[in-house]
Amino acid sequence: MQDLLQQIGDFLNISWTFGSWTLTVRMILFSILLCVATFLFTRYITGWLLNYLKKEEIINEEGKRKIRNILRILAGLATIIGLLKILGLDYTFYKYDKGDGTFIEFHLSIICIAFMVFKLAQLLDWVIARILIDKYFANREERERIRQTEMTSQSKEDKSSANKTIQYVVYTLALILILKSFNMDYEFHQVEGKGHFTISNILQAVLTLLIARLIVWIFTNLVFYSYYRRSNIDQGSQYAINQIFSYVVYVIAILLALRNNLYVDLDIILGAAAALMVGIGLGLQQVFSDLVSGLILLFERTVEVGDVVEVGGIIGTINKIGIRTSVVQVRNNTSIVVPNSKFTSDNVINWSHNDDKVRFKISIGVAYGSDTELVKNALIKVANENPDVLQRPAPFVRFVEFADSSLNFELHIWSRNFIRIEDVKSDLRFQIDAEFRRNNIEIPFPQRVIWKGGE
Repeated sequence: MQDLLQQIGDFLNISWTFGSWTLTVRMILFSILLCVATFLFTRYITGWLLNYLKKEEIINEEGKRKIRNILRILAGLATIIGLLKILGLDYTFYKYDKGDGTFIEFHLSIICIAFMVFKLAQLLDWVIARILIDKYFANREERERIRQTEMTSQSKEDKSSANKTIQYVVYTLALILILKSFNMDYEFHQVEGKGHFTISNILQAVLTLLIARLIVWIFTNLVFYSYYRRSNIDQGSQYAINQIFSYVVYVIAILLALRNNLYVDLDIILGAAAALMVGIGLGLQQVFSDLVSGLILLFERTVEVGDVVEVGGIIGTINKIGIRTSVVQVRNNTSIVVPNSKFTSDNVINWSHNDDKVRFKISIGVAYGSDTELVKNALIKVANENPDVLQRPAPFVRFVEFADSSLNFELHIWSRNFIRIEDVKSDLRFQIDAEFRRNNIEIPFPQRVIWKGGE
């Protein structure tokens, strides 16, 4: 038995020398075992896993093919790294002395490992973005379809934003990992009492902001969205809550990034901010007023996203309330940027603040001698036949005055079509004119009698 083991050991130590490189039977056998193990793992284990995920409808055929290709590349890179180590071919083609007793070395295997990290990041990005996020929005879209509503463009933008944020977070993490693992984190300078300021500090600050953005998305689209749906929170309130939460999270993230990653003394920033307040009070009064007004609007919610308002002679729908300005979409489908102070200092008519319907009126005059009851019935009939006029509350007619040339009436209607109300009024006037013609009701024109004196 001992002789057999000795023979096997001698056989494994058989070697061939090629210049400075020596190849042994042991190296060849280990290399073959590594290649066989990688092949079996890629062929059977990953194949079984992908088939299971597809069977459970977690991924589709395209996703299965995408993941398989990434896993094959990862397996190939792992095999190359293993072969380089086993065969002693991990060539060092660059070595840099940092001057502190450490070296930055670039091997062939380091390039493969770095590439593997990015492929793993790509796989993680795909799994989170395509499987989890897409699946969530697919379920959300199905719920909206059941409720007979359409998935809004904002929801689609949220989905795209989430996918991009996931990509940025994953690849930033991968880059930090590479810099740390391979001792390539370049140091800019020493910060007294805090440590070295390096490239990874900058990346970590960026990562903090990206994580804050991801937290905002998770809460506004997952946590808060479920609460909004259960509690039937209106769109304007949803927007206000989301915006306030976003501001709080971003402020905290910026402060953390400045203090912990960029080693910025917050006391200095607060002192500088106090000094700048004087400048803000003197030279930027209007801007500061707009900023404060934006916060007031978000907290008080006297006007909200989706409201139809009239401010400064402009009538339109509020599409966005920002920290300084708001965007109002007017009737001709153009957007007007309105400073927030306009909503807090000027008289603003909010047509949809307390209710989703508003009363409008159409003035009409008829000739003296007309049957006023017939006029009233004709106006009510026209209003009842128009689909944009509500039946509850019912339209009514008011006899306003005996004017110089006409009997003046007002037709009062209720409608929810705020933006197109002028078109609705126009249609009603066409219909009133036609109804008056059928009933021989005369609409007079002003008459003047000129007396010529001296004759």
